[in-house]
Amino acid sequence: METKILIVEDDPNIVDLIRSNLNVRGFETVVSVDGVMAMELLDRESPDIVLLDLMLPEMDGIDLCSQMRTRSAIGIIVISARRGERDKVSALNAGADDYMTKPFGIEELLARIAATLRRSRPNTVETPSSPIVVVEDLVIDLEGQQVTKDGQPIYLTPTEFALLRELVMNRGKLLTHAQLLRRVWGRGYETETEYVRVYIRRLRSKLGDEGSPSFIITQPRAGYRIALE
Repeated sequence: METKILIVEDDPNIVDLIRSNLNVRGFETVVSVDGVMAMELLDRESPDIVLLDLMLPEMDGIDLCSQMRTRSAIGIIVISARRGERDKVSALNAGADDYMTKPFGIEELLARIAATLRRSRPNTVETPSSPIVVVEDLVIDLEGQQVTKDGQPIYLTPTEFALLRELVMNRGKLLTHAQLLRRVWGRGYETETEYVRVYIRRLRSKLGDEGSPSFIITQPRAGYRIALE
């Protein structure tokens, strides 16, 4: 199955660089130079993944990322010249799965695309012998990648679900930031601790886990775990 990638970028030199390298490796590519066209292509072309620049004409990339996330569970990799930690956190909060800064190497881009696709394609994830996990009022279907709370479905992106999956599969065990980053995002992400913090906040918000005691327990300066009881 050919993978289709939507490139949202208004710099023709960067578009040519990305597109030529992806096409030669067997990816299909479609290109948008602005946010309005990007949303149209998202609906019409049904791409597998989006490469999104933040500095676009007429629409801010963070707003576009948020709109895409409300519309689709597609993998979103932000590629931006903005290097600030605040920009990265804003993109992750808006629903981005990953954040790369310019300039970048093609091999790094390919590795990040592969990692994002692994999370968004459930048939590539090994399913345990007991695919239904019940934790308090949550029912987590590991094979179908579905979560319900009190019988009501909860929408999670593939990255959010992958993080929850690691926690429930290791219930009672402390998972460090580096372990979660390696298992959810992949090797090479071990120092990106902000990824875990942002996505834990997103999970807690969606699961209604913002009170006390918390479903996802924080071990200060160490990591996270879900209690056995």
